[in-house]
Amino acid sequence: MLARIYQPAKTAMQSGKAKTKAWVLEFAPESARRQDVLMGWTQTTDMDGQTRLSFETKDEAVAYADRHGIAFQVFDPKPAKKIIKAYADNFAFGRKQPWTH
Repeated sequence: MLARIYQPAKTAMQSGKAKTKAWVLEFAPESARRQDVLMGWTQTTDMDGQTRLSFETKDEAVAYADRHGIAFQVFDPKPAKKIIKAYADNFAFGRKQPWTH
């Protein structure tokens, strides 16, 4: 059973960075999902796929995995791009894209 340790990215519905500071340990799926013939829902026999643990730091997550003998991979987050833009830049003379209505 292999676990992934990562910091979750912000969702598309967020403008802020809430719930992205914690580190998450979750297990990779061991078996593929299959479709139920009658209802069409997906099902799996893998119960570890429902387990998701949160930690404040990466070191705590790694220590937990080592203590319990869990094989893991650590995925470090990519650095965020800083885009500083003001409202006045929309009307600047040297604008990169032409102003159209």
